[in-house]
Amino acid sequence: MLIAGLVLTGAAALLHVYIFVLESLAWTRPGTRATFGTTEEEAEVTRSLAFNQGFYNLFLAITVAVGIAFVGAGATAVGAALVLAGAGSMTAAALVLLVSSPSHRGAAVKRGTLPFLGVIALVLALVL
Repeated sequence: MLIAGLVLTGAAALLHVYIFVLESLAWTRPGTRATFGTTEEEAEVTRSLAFNQGFYNLFLAITVAVGIAFVGAGATAVGAALVLAGAGSMTAAALVLLVSSPSHRGAAVKRGTLPFLGVIALVLALVL
């Protein structure tokens, strides 16, 4: 179960790095605008907000990656705490998106499924 939890949360971290790229580096590009359903004008107006949000996603991914590295180095308690903090925050943010903006249900599910499943697997591995 531990390996499954780390693989799932690692995949969630990679997804959040991709989201960082979209939000912080490619926000105004046509492909990114199509993904998020924004016009050129909306993208320009929200550029600084998206830039900041992208870094939030990157920092969550880094937290998970560092946690995985600690687990790999044998510091399971420290690593698990970091992975649970990062992936738990990803899950919570997806839940907030789901509740606050039902029209973005698909995005919430895409962002939240991997970290949620990873958290469940990791907790099961730690308590069993």
